[in-house]
Amino acid sequence: MRFSPRVERISGEGAGAWKIHFAAVAAKRGGADIILMSVGDPDFATPAPIVETAVEALRSGDTHYTDIPGRPALRAAIARDHVERGGADVGPRNVIVLGGAQNALFAASLCLFEPGDEVLALDPMYVTYEASVRVSGADIVAVAPKPESGFRPDLAALERAVTSRSRAILFSNPSNPTGVVMAEAELAGIAEIARRHDLWVIADEVYAALTFDAPHLSISALPGMRERTVTVASLSKSQAMTGWRCGWIVAPEPLIQHLERLALCMLYGSPGFIQEAALVALTEARGEMDGMRDIYRHRRNLLHSALSEAPELVSLKPEAGMFLLVDIRQTGLTSSEFSWGLLREEGVSVLDATAFGASAAGFVRLSYALGDDQLTEAAARIRRFAASASRMTRQERACA
Repeated sequence: MRFSPRVERISGEGAGAWKIHFAAVAAKRGGADIILMSVGDPDFATPAPIVETAVEALRSGDTHYTDIPGRPALRAAIARDHVERGGADVGPRNVIVLGGAQNALFAASLCLFEPGDEVLALDPMYVTYEASVRVSGADIVAVAPKPESGFRPDLAALERAVTSRSRAILFSNPSNPTGVVMAEAELAGIAEIARRHDLWVIADEVYAALTFDAPHLSISALPGMRERTVTVASLSKSQAMTGWRCGWIVAPEPLIQHLERLALCMLYGSPGFIQEAALVALTEARGEMDGMRDIYRHRRNLLHSALSEAPELVSLKPEAGMFLLVDIRQTGLTSSEFSWGLLREEGVSVLDATAFGASAAGFVRLSYALGDDQLTEAAARIRRFAASASRMTRQERACA
């Protein structure tokens, strides 16, 4: 039987990156002693007020069709949250509620791009960006960061990448996987390029509430950017609601209208009880985000300090989020060899960061969405494996 060529556009390295995670989950389910650091799924329970709101809504019969773009009260709360986090001055009509940030990015791609377009994406990038862009028929063009800069954006390289086919600039801020929080000058540089070349900007701001050292700034608030910025966000990370699948887009109203027609065919509205819970998350329970951010900051410091004891490893201290990149090149292994070897020999699953882009070759990505005891144990296993791998490499070189 024949399939659409589109199925080939949603495969590739990014989609394949999860193989090690799925293998680790299967081993853990089978009783193996596995520490999962390969996915950013918070170990916190969703805060009780949010859960109780959803339960009460279900008991009250909130199980019917809802407004396609989202309930007015939730859209208004999202607009207020966007403004309070430094975004452009927007209202409910600039918001559509979708099934998580991933669904939002996919939908935006279908409404913005066509075959032959190019989307400039700051590398390294989240693993599903490529497929989400390519499904529209557009091509993604990775723009490498400044060498040895800690993965900060290279604005000169971004300018050089612009062609007559360029349609948009895509990035996450704060970044997944690097944890970089863009400075005002970096955002201003990107904005200037976007305005001069008449490009859309898609800003994935899922980790905006989880910054540690530098404040989060939204590119949508810069001059001339409100009408060309598509902001993607969700409650998955900030409120430990990954399984609720509640995300949104904040964008110019004409794009929201197109997205609403797409959502009519694709989603037909987010469940009402989830929207009621999301409204509480953004209002009464908004303070829960601060507590989670403090815990993630502590965990970042714990893991970074523990891995710094290994001479074979160089860990980059993230400014936000729940991931840490580790340079493993001194072990003599590739990122893939290190990741699979670590899982086989020590029972710790991490992601080969090469899947996030060529600039991250030689790195692995670790999630610190775990308790202190597990993080401490995982760090000890990683140090042990790195030391063993490094010894083996030296022996092999000596025998060569």
